[in-house]
Amino acid sequence: MRVTLQVESQECGLACLVMVAAAHGLHLDLASLRRRFSISIKGTNLAQLMRYAQVLEFSCRPLRLELEEIGQLRTPCILHWNLNHFVVLEKVRGKRLVILDPAVGRRQMSLEEVSPHFTGVALELTPNAAFRPAQQKPRLRLRELTGRVLGLKRALTNIFVLALALEVVALLSPQVTQWVVDGALVSADRHLLLLAVLGGSLLLLIDFVLRMARGWMNLRLNQQLALQWSGNLFSHLLRLPFPFFEKRQLGDITARFQSLAAIRHVLTNGAIMVVLDGLVTLITLGMMLLYSTTLTAIVLLALALYGLLRLAFYQPLRNASEERIVLAARENSYFLETIRAVLPLKLFNAMPLRQATWQNLMADVQNRDVATQKLLLVFASCNTLIFGLEGMLLLYVGGVAVLEGSLSLGMLLAFIAYKSQFTGRASQLIDLGIEIRMLSLHAERLADIALEEPEPQAQLETDLSRIAPRIELKDVSFRYAEGEPWVLRNLSLSIEAGDAVAIVGRSGCGKSTLFKLMLGLLQPTEGEIRIGGVPLRQLGPEALRSLVGTVMQEDQLLAGSLAENIACFDPQVSQERVEQAARQAHIHKAIDRMPMGYQTLVAEMGSGLSGGQKQRVLLARALYKQPKILALDEATSHLDLHSEHHVVQALQQSSATRISIAHRRETIAFAKRLICLDKGVIVEDVRLDEAQQVSA
Repeated sequence: MRVTLQVESQECGLACLVMVAAAHGLHLDLASLRRRFSISIKGTNLAQLMRYAQVLEFSCRPLRLELEEIGQLRTPCILHWNLNHFVVLEKVRGKRLVILDPAVGRRQMSLEEVSPHFTGVALELTPNAAFRPAQQKPRLRLRELTGRVLGLKRALTNIFVLALALEVVALLSPQVTQWVVDGALVSADRHLLLLAVLGGSLLLLIDFVLRMARGWMNLRLNQQLALQWSGNLFSHLLRLPFPFFEKRQLGDITARFQSLAAIRHVLTNGAIMVVLDGLVTLITLGMMLLYSTTLTAIVLLALALYGLLRLAFYQPLRNASEERIVLAARENSYFLETIRAVLPLKLFNAMPLRQATWQNLMADVQNRDVATQKLLLVFASCNTLIFGLEGMLLLYVGGVAVLEGSLSLGMLLAFIAYKSQFTGRASQLIDLGIEIRMLSLHAERLADIALEEPEPQAQLETDLSRIAPRIELKDVSFRYAEGEPWVLRNLSLSIEAGDAVAIVGRSGCGKSTLFKLMLGLLQPTEGEIRIGGVPLRQLGPEALRSLVGTVMQEDQLLAGSLAENIACFDPQVSQERVEQAARQAHIHKAIDRMPMGYQTLVAEMGSGLSGGQKQRVLLARALYKQPKILALDEATSHLDLHSEHHVVQALQQSSATRISIAHRRETIAFAKRLICLDKGVIVEDVRLDEAQQVSA
């Protein structure tokens, strides 16, 4: 069985289903299965996994058993692992178990090693009468992964012409050797010797010029492809919906993005060479046959053995490469997370434990590398043995032919030269074929980004100046996945233009989810949201975000100056608007007192500023947009009462519709309307301004 590695940390159950289905002949794609069965960021339980398996036409048999009874399970089956994970039990070999772990790959473990991880729960899956084996994996096209590339055909044509000229030079070189040995040396003709050497030198000079030209063109082509392919993929990545980034680790996204370089390297070098190597292989094979069919048969036998050896090592090396990429991505994510969280880790004396865990992750990567190097060592040794024996056999059979007079010494040397070219080119073709097959690994990893659906864009352009900042929610319900509890249920709400609304409620009541729905970061499971009477789907995310200024709990500042951060790196920044936004956010005086003023540089993630300063700069960034709607998620939680009072007073002078999530009384007091959520429904909706007038 082939291991399917999970992409998202919570989709181990889906990956296990893919592996078990493949063992029964139903080949599925993890990405399409992910779209078919929405998975919560909290993961999948056994009941959900059984429901998904039944949709795939499997009969499910959940079992609770002791470790000693594990050999009685019908394999492959799914095991519950570490209380929060699923793995596939492929087979039991005596007291050794073959475990397919979607997090790390294939593992062979003893019962003692399995004992701390296995929870005693297993799931047997048996195809029912409606089950049909099928190949449902979509075929991936290069254009879908990389986008359009300008100037590719012309560059490849130029490189092909130069490479073809190089091949002609390479094919003439053995003839020079034969002329020298059989002509000049045998007849002691000094003039012929000089002529042959001068001809060979001319060929070397031509070879030098052509190689320089081809190398330069290859460099330019690689540069163009790197810029265009990476630009296309990065552009697509930035258009993906927010939940895509929520479910993935940073290191894993980075590792997948780097797979583009591996594809580019193989295709730019292989696209030309596959044609030329094939042509030169046929020509050199014909020349070898003209010299000796016996010697040619020896060469072909050695090449066939090399091809079989390469195929035998393909799957183990592919699995090793895939596991290495996953392990390295996990180690990289853990490393980046540690660096970003260094302050709380130091304060809680968690650094030694963090270091030990990172070293274990690094050890996993190194152990995988050592296992891969062992495979490569065996392969290289076998390869050397095959071609070493071939060389010895050629020397013996060729030497006998020279002694018998059926071959001259020059002909033998020319044959060996042609043999070297033939073996080199033919083995390169075999290697290229294996590398192209290996590209499926990188293509599948890239497909997780390239084939993911971007955020839906508006079909028609909307005149935003005519959109009133009025928000309507009609029977909106939301949950993160099928079978998950509803976060919001049948919620209807209307917020008039220019109103100031505070949304309150206990933690987990759905406040932040409601916020993200209004901002288009999440799509409602049911119901509809309108801005100014226009449905969000029709308005589109770009138009919506042009109307809204936000300060979210997860907001970050970027490396750059304070002015650049307030203007959100607007290329046509208005310094007047920057300062006006800073005054409204009550941060202008603090910035003015800094030595560099608005040109003061902000470190990465906003370090170097206090919590209150950072929050006010973020608020100034939202106000710089001069938005029609201002959405604030605990935007003043780090401010003292004096600063908050000034900020709220400045915001009250704005005509924008203001929606804020708040817990502090001071923030709520300046709202005109209070909406209280509990368990995803509105339990209280009070007009504070009317209540104040009545009490007065």
